[in-house]
Amino acid sequence: MDHTDAEAAVFTSRITGCLWAGAVGDALGGPIEFSTLFGLRRQYGDTGIGDLLCEGPGGTALITDDTQMTMFTVEGLIRYGVRVPGKTAGSAERAVLRALQRWYDTQQFSDPAQVPAGDHRTGWLMGHRWLYHRRAPGEACLSGLESRLGGFSDWGVPGTVNPDSKGCGTVMRSAPFGLFATDAPAAFDLSARCAQYTHGHPTGYLAAGATAALVHHLSRGIELRKATELTIELLSAYPGHTETSRALSDAVLLADQGAATPEKVEKLGGGWVAEEALAIAVYCALNAGDGPGMGMMRRALLLAVNHSGDSDSTGAVCGNLMGAWRGVESIPSDWLVRLENRDVMGALFDDFALAVRDGPSLARGIPQWQERYPGA
Repeated sequence: MDHTDAEAAVFTSRITGCLWAGAVGDALGGPIEFSTLFGLRRQYGDTGIGDLLCEGPGGTALITDDTQMTMFTVEGLIRYGVRVPGKTAGSAERAVLRALQRWYDTQQFSDPAQVPAGDHRTGWLMGHRWLYHRRAPGEACLSGLESRLGGFSDWGVPGTVNPDSKGCGTVMRSAPFGLFATDAPAAFDLSARCAQYTHGHPTGYLAAGATAALVHHLSRGIELRKATELTIELLSAYPGHTETSRALSDAVLLADQGAATPEKVEKLGGGWVAEEALAIAVYCALNAGDGPGMGMMRRALLLAVNHSGDSDSTGAVCGNLMGAWRGVESIPSDWLVRLENRDVMGALFDDFALAVRDGPSLARGIPQWQERYPGA
């Protein structure tokens, strides 16, 4: 393997690692999302939950709406990336909206056969029945996609959809934009614009942009602390950035104040809103420790879910950051193998890695790509 091949392998590992680790963090936190820290310690001991709770078919760990929406975002970006010039058109934002509308359909029906025909209701992903299981979807995500408005506002101005909402439903699905875009500003802008389909508060969509920028920096080999500094600098150019910038700065400052504890996590909030979820994820990743192997991921994700807040979303975003930073090899294998429907997620994540590298050529050269991902 020459130097270029080695770099490509590392980048692929970071792409798939970001998505897989997000799913693991989501599944780790999902069953305890509404627990208190006191309750967790009473039930699981002083350190809280220490392993996946496998409550699904065949003893599998279940993902939540966080990973469901991330999967459909991935699918939308693939379909934009492999569109055939002259035959399929449209913007990346439009491709993502249509993909999120497919996810919305899975929340309204219980089986693919029940979904009426429609121009956006195509492709491979929405044919999987298990994705039609409702996993506590956020009300802002549902109402935003039901409205079909999808307008974008000027930066720092509330959007037309749910203008007062800044829930974490934006950041938990934003990692794919950081992997897909060619630079951090492009990742930020695309993620922030697509966040406005469901959440109109400036902090909600700017925190989504910051999440994507962070993932972009990490997936291109920049260390987490430096990536956070660069993201805060990028944020500063956007009106309305103050809440998100302050939350990230607080996470970095807190990480420098001795050993990490759940009590310190809760100083950053509960993770129910976007900037808090991102700050908690950054704090936990910064406290993952050093060294190779899977210990860093395990420490970061357990810290990210053991608190009195939105444990699945903070776990998912922390997983996204850790996977983009450390690659798929950093994910504990005993967690990875217990995720539900790994064949579907694995195929999608591998296809996304291919599409990020070779999208247009795949559309032209491999007919089955147009069947699985029929344009934008």
